Amino acid sequence: MNTLYVILGPTGVGKTELGIHVAHALGCAVISCDSRQIFRELKIGTASPDERQLAAVKHYFIGTKSIFDHYSAGQYELDALPVIENEIALYGNALMVGGSMLYVDAVCRGIDDIPAVDSEVREEVRRLYEDEGIEGIRRRLRMLDPQHYMEVDLKNAKRMMHAIEVCIMTGGTFSSLRTNSVKRRPFRIVKIGLTLEREALYDRINARVLKMMEQGLEDEARRYYAYRHLNALNTVGYKELFDYFDGSCTLDFAVGKIQQNTRKYAKKQITWFKKDDSVRWFAPDMTDAVIDYVRETDA
Repeated sequence: MNTLYVILGPTGVGKTELGIHVAHALGCAVISCDSRQIFRELKIGTASPDERQLAAVKHYFIGTKSIFDHYSAGQYELDALPVIENEIALYGNALMVGGSMLYVDAVCRGIDDIPAVDSEVREEVRRLYEDEGIEGIRRRLRMLDPQHYMEVDLKNAKRMMHAIEVCIMTGGTFSSLRTNSVKRRPFRIVKIGLTLEREALYDRINARVLKMMEQGLEDEARRYYAYRHLNALNTVGYKELFDYFDGSCTLDFAVGKIQQNTRKYAKKQITWFKKDDSVRWFAPDMTDAVIDYVRETDA
């Protein structure tokens, strides 16, 4: 019925495995919606699907970009929509799996047409952040776009830096370009959320971080330590280990911070997705129930 199924939820809840089962039931591929698994260098720290999972069903947007490429939710919207429409043309349905909140919204709601930022402007703003820190970023944003300054999370340097980049590129304000209107899509959207009791989810996250360390996360992070300024590496699992490489903490402390920051991110995802009344929620072990629901909605 020309439907995009979206499996979403917090990190570590089990979306990847469920997505494979649902893809088999629908007879289609998995369209990854993860803003970090798209980078080919970051396999361990992003819990990217392993060889078995990739062999089980075709995946799009896994390891297709480099950390040296600038990528955004807006570009993902442009890249993912043709893939979704092609999957629907072939199979009648498409399946998107992931927990990157802005990327999910980019496809399901659309995002405003914000101009692309060139590398020179991006470098200028990065230098500002390096030289003056988050206070310098706040001052520049307050000067360029007072309205957005009043609305944005003033602890989120990345968001403020992007707004400054857009202000410099356009000569206007970032806030004037934001309409928050929902774009119409030529397909129906059915959202399936995975949820787990908070303590159980946190236990899974803690265990997964330890498994990543066993798999070689420290070595993976060390390979890209020299490029820590790249946006792709401003990621939980890497930035904590970079602090360890700097000598500012012990390895055990860094691993504990990875666990803590991953739990915080999961909590943020839960809060974000729970605001969406259109999501039908399931426990991660309810594979049969999810597939039954997919078949019911596909009838």
